[in-house]
Amino acid sequence: MSRLLGSVRARATLAATLVVAVALVAAGTAVLLSLRSNLLGEAGTQAERSAREVATELAVGTPYADLSLDVDDRPVQVVDDDGVLVAAGEDLERITGTGVDAVKPQPAASPSGEHDDDADDDDSGESLEPGEIGGRITVSDGTATIDGDTEDYRFAAVPVKTEDRGTLTVYAGAPLSAEHGAVNTALTVMLIGFPLLLAVVAWVTWLVTRRALRPVEGIRREMAAITASEDLARRVPVPGTHDEVARLATTTNETLAALESSVERQRGFVADASHELRSPIASLRTQLEVAAAHPELLDLDGAVADTVRLQRLAADLLLLARLDAGERPAEARVDLAALAREAAEGRTGVSVRGAEGPVSVAGSRGQLGRVLANLLDNAQRHARSAVEVTVRRDGDAVVAAVADDGDGVPAADRGRIFERFVRLDAARSRDDGGAGLGLAIARDVAVRHGGTLTVHDAPAGGALFELRLPGDRAGTARDM
Repeated sequence: MSRLLGSVRARATLAATLVVAVALVAAGTAVLLSLRSNLLGEAGTQAERSAREVATELAVGTPYADLSLDVDDRPVQVVDDDGVLVAAGEDLERITGTGVDAVKPQPAASPSGEHDDDADDDDSGESLEPGEIGGRITVSDGTATIDGDTEDYRFAAVPVKTEDRGTLTVYAGAPLSAEHGAVNTALTVMLIGFPLLLAVVAWVTWLVTRRALRPVEGIRREMAAITASEDLARRVPVPGTHDEVARLATTTNETLAALESSVERQRGFVADASHELRSPIASLRTQLEVAAAHPELLDLDGAVADTVRLQRLAADLLLLARLDAGERPAEARVDLAALAREAAEGRTGVSVRGAEGPVSVAGSRGQLGRVLANLLDNAQRHARSAVEVTVRRDGDAVVAAVADDGDGVPAADRGRIFERFVRLDAARSRDDGGAGLGLAIARDVAVRHGGTLTVHDAPAGGALFELRLPGDRAGTARDM
């Protein structure tokens, strides 16, 4: 059962069929109840009409023997105040439901022309004048046997006041066979038609859902093929329906494109990292091998420099890996102006100008300090004589600008310099130029902190790197 309902198509078909079934049962029940109520009301009206016809004859003094009691083969009884049957249809053989089971008239309790003067009201308490027919009608259900045929009837009781026979009650019945027949016919039609209709609904729903889910199955098969082949360049088919399935396929392709780009970037990163690591490791190994063979030729300073470079490169790669993994910076309050002064301390030719008082941002002190250190390293590497750091508030943002008086960055290369392992100066040695990760790390950290890192022309003609971060509003409010 669980495997059967594991299909969206099966669940949709079952749900649609159940909803229609509940609706049909509710509608069918309402129709049957309404039909039965209307037919019972019609039978009661017919019974009342027959009873009033007989009551009218009694009101004008028609003798019992001349009453129209056998019209349309319907059961009729005339009962006096004492509950004695005084008139009935000749073919009436048995009756229930009127309160008087007798079918053969009996002699009246009072002789003709005599009656109890105290009995001026009928049993219902309605006051009638001689010759008047009562307006209060009592309806009941029962059975009657007429000329050997037994049926269900609805009886109507009509009181009438006569001049010489007192108050009489006329019971007349209307058959319920039409009501039973109509209800049974309707019920039979529903019992036959409803299952057929539900089968049609289930079949149509199955076909419609299969057609609607066919593109989804195509997407699933293509995704399975992509997973098996590991070819992220493939894309799932996009149906031309412009519906939710088409949007799902489009989003899936966008995800595949982003994943392909990420994988390609990761592969390039690994390749570049391997290339960058190979040089200091090879240099360090060569020096150690030479030192092992000729201790007097050991270049200790060079070995230490290569080790330090290797250590820094490993630290940069580790930080980039953590950033790529989505590591969120700590939500600490950091004074960016103080952090800039700490980063510039001990550096030759670097001056810091900041706003009065703390300039707070929210983030990781260590990572933001790394950004400023990388920007200063880059500026000092390209500056002729001076580097200037400025920290200021700009509305709700905090800006840290690092400017040098070097040659600047060509406009065509201002996007490339933030890519990993990119060096614009091909003639620069690796020892002087670094691994090309400093600006990439700085930009990634800025983005992780909800900010930006851009490069412009400095007033002195060099490069101006501008770090823009969201200000710490709570810290600013406390500072004020």
